[in-house]
Amino acid sequence: MFLFLPLPILVWLVLPEKTRSNQSALRTPSIKDFESIAGGSDYSQLNRPQLLFSILIWLLLVTASARPIWMGYVSNLKVAGRDLMLAVDLSGSMGTDDFIYNGRYIDRLSAAKNVVTKFVRRRKGDRIGLIVFGSRAYLYVPLTFDSKIINTLLSETRVGMAGDNTAIGDAIGLAVKRLQKKGKSKRVLILLTDGKNSDGLLLPEKAAEIARQVNLVIYTIGIGSPHSQSLNEKSLRKVASLTSGKYFRAQNSNELDEIYALIDKYEPSEVKNSPYQPSMALFYWLLVVVFALLFLWITPRIVSEHTAHD
Repeated sequence: MFLFLPLPILVWLVLPEKTRSNQSALRTPSIKDFESIAGGSDYSQLNRPQLLFSILIWLLLVTASARPIWMGYVSNLKVAGRDLMLAVDLSGSMGTDDFIYNGRYIDRLSAAKNVVTKFVRRRKGDRIGLIVFGSRAYLYVPLTFDSKIINTLLSETRVGMAGDNTAIGDAIGLAVKRLQKKGKSKRVLILLTDGKNSDGLLLPEKAAEIARQVNLVIYTIGIGSPHSQSLNEKSLRKVASLTSGKYFRAQNSNELDEIYALIDKYEPSEVKNSPYQPSMALFYWLLVVVFALLFLWITPRIVSEHTAHD
């Protein structure tokens, strides 16, 4: 791109002299220019600021077209060989207040949020994604190293926002779809629910068989009070066993916290160093300077012309 720098000079040399003089005569924006010339001012001196502005703007435009990039220092980024997907049930029953937390009853979803937030914060270097499901399953947060965004968006979830029923099979199927093309890294799904599969296109056991084919390990967590009859523990246990995972039952916040601590032991963070060099495109800033210079150049000329007409 820098080969274009002498282009204005080449155009000036190639352009016939008569054309150049005609163009110069037409480039008189106001009556003040005639007054300056009549007063004996040198025309080249009159246009020196304009010439300098033109040269500077051309230099900036060519440099911006070359797309300069700032390159930072190379550092080692801690990354993991594991992709971990969380699937959280948001069905209507998750609003049941039967979990004790800090001496008071809270709903199941709030208890799950408290524990999952701490779990995510502990996972150093893992890529984590979030699926929410009710009557339908949705990818809420794609796989990311940013644990803060996971916890922020998890805190904004509400009971029933994905429907009132429970599509466990679809949640597993969506996890398989999002994880099967993620290279050779180990893939883990932690599925938390308080019910049984009552909606969706896939049965949980069928989805688990598909998950086993792509080496996706599933840990299932059933939550709810000891008297809860809605939980299908048999199905959740089979889903976990089909994928070499484990099934856990949490009946209060302490048990739920212990379960996630156990999963930390079963699936410890696999941290390794990977070279990383940050970069940032600079041509945006150059274009900002160009527009600022054009504004400073054009504004006085417009004001001058209005003053002359007045």
